[in-house]
Amino acid sequence: MKYIIDGQQNCPDCKGTGIYVGQWVKNGAGVLCHRCKGTGCAQLHFEYESFEARGQRTDIKQVFECNPGICISENDALKLEDFGGMSYDNWIVGNPFPKQTEMRRFTCPAWWYQIADYKLQPGWKECIGIGIFGNCPFFTEKNACWGRWDKEHLKVKNENI
Repeated sequence: MKYIIDGQQNCPDCKGTGIYVGQWVKNGAGVLCHRCKGTGCAQLHFEYESFEARGQRTDIKQVFECNPGICISENDALKLEDFGGMSYDNWIVGNPFPKQTEMRRFTCPAWWYQIADYKLQPGWKECIGIGIFGNCPFFTEKNACWGRWDKEHLKVKNENI
């Protein structure tokens, strides 16, 4: 079912005062609020459909827990499965991501878990101060880092699922 809400609200930019104060307007200065033209009132128009159930897609084959900034795309050299993840069919029925479905071929544990689940990011001294993960002296040996991460963290991750 589709719902529409129309009404008036306190302008979110000036908080209903008609006067805007911000980064470049301060110390006793104020400017006429651009959004509400000084009225303090902003029109509200909001449309939404009530949630009944998660919809399905027919154009997705593989689902990934997150994207750490890598172009995920199938081509002549790579299949979607090469990036990790799980099949859409398994995801849509509610299965959790299986073990070792991170983008291990392209990321290290520190890079992946910075995005996927920060509390699982390894705090190894070797990772501190690297800046760009690809510049890490161990990045070409990331399989060893994943092996270490598995030993230290895989039990913890499965308990969170």
